[in-house]
Amino acid sequence: MDWLFFPEIRAKPQTELINKNVIVENVREKYPNGKIQYWDLTEESYLCDIIYVGIDGKRTYVFANPYTGEIQGSTNLTFQRFFRDLHYYLFIPFQIGHFTVLIFGFLLLISLITALYFYKKWWRKLFELQTGKGRLVLFRSLHRLVGLWSIPFTILFSITGIWYFVERTNIGGISDEVNPSSPELTYNAEKQSQENISYTVDYARASAIAKKEIPGIKIGTLLPPTSLENPIYVTGKSDVPLVRKRANRVYLDPITYETVKVQKAEDISTAMWLNDIADPLHFGYWGGLITKFIWFIFGLGISGLILTGIWITLKRQAVKRKTKRKPVMGIWRYINWGIFIGFVAFMYTILITRYHISSQALITITFGWLVFLFIAYYIFHYRLKKSIWSKECK
Repeated sequence: MDWLFFPEIRAKPQTELINKNVIVENVREKYPNGKIQYWDLTEESYLCDIIYVGIDGKRTYVFANPYTGEIQGSTNLTFQRFFRDLHYYLFIPFQIGHFTVLIFGFLLLISLITALYFYKKWWRKLFELQTGKGRLVLFRSLHRLVGLWSIPFTILFSITGIWYFVERTNIGGISDEVNPSSPELTYNAEKQSQENISYTVDYARASAIAKKEIPGIKIGTLLPPTSLENPIYVTGKSDVPLVRKRANRVYLDPITYETVKVQKAEDISTAMWLNDIADPLHFGYWGGLITKFIWFIFGLGISGLILTGIWITLKRQAVKRKTKRKPVMGIWRYINWGIFIGFVAFMYTILITRYHISSQALITITFGWLVFLFIAYYIFHYRLKKSIWSKECK
């Protein structure tokens, strides 16, 4: 979606990458008062690197062409970041959003277990789709068929979600073990430079040293130090399969460029290995576009189960009831709307205060939510009510 809506993020693949220090000089020229906070090197040849630049307390995502060094554009919010935050914590602060999302890892696993328990001999129905018996029967059959084929991914998503819950709650000290702190360096105050360190770091040299420390590593991220008491932090992917970039870490002294600490993926503990394969398996990016596409299809299927499940349940209830809803349903309707309005308020607050997005971006996001609400109303109220009314007339 970023490639589609941000032409500035597109790059034409070439055989050679430009020296990273050239890119830094171009960033410095364009943002003289900024500081590089994080450098995310692209894993796809058709995309630019994204450099996080802090300017007066605001973060800007800068698109840097890794082949030419040109700064092609910038934005305060990418599609990836918006949907990551939405999926990560629903834009709800105070850890409430995080745990709301993570609890669904348990609920997803419970729903799978109970579904297989009540759906007798389900393994015989992997190719069974009932047609010609009405729309409701077709939806039920399709719902079950997609659910059966999505079992491996349902297990994967739920188990990794539960792992995230264990990590965030630090059960058994697991978070402390799998997220080691960065080593600290000691320097005298007079050695501290007032110059912007993020622009003076030799990123090309740091990358070359990291490649020597971990042969075969493909640099993924570069983090300059915030002061001379912090090391340069380099991560990347090596020949070890599945693990994310943070499984390989190299810490370098920002003055001497001596290696302070090295973490290799092949040497990490079992707990750290489990933690570092969780993201690639959960999001499906471990195999490039192929696995991303497969994960997208099955993720879409599981999401579709929610929609078909709601439709089936609401229609079954409406057919049985054929009367107006009880008062308690009206109360729940107001509660649901209250929760949604609260979520939207938090979302807009964070988008404005943290990301400082433009009015055009706000209008686009608002339009997207209005389309979502209209589709939900059309399917689950208008079409459902019309379907029941047509059936009664017949």
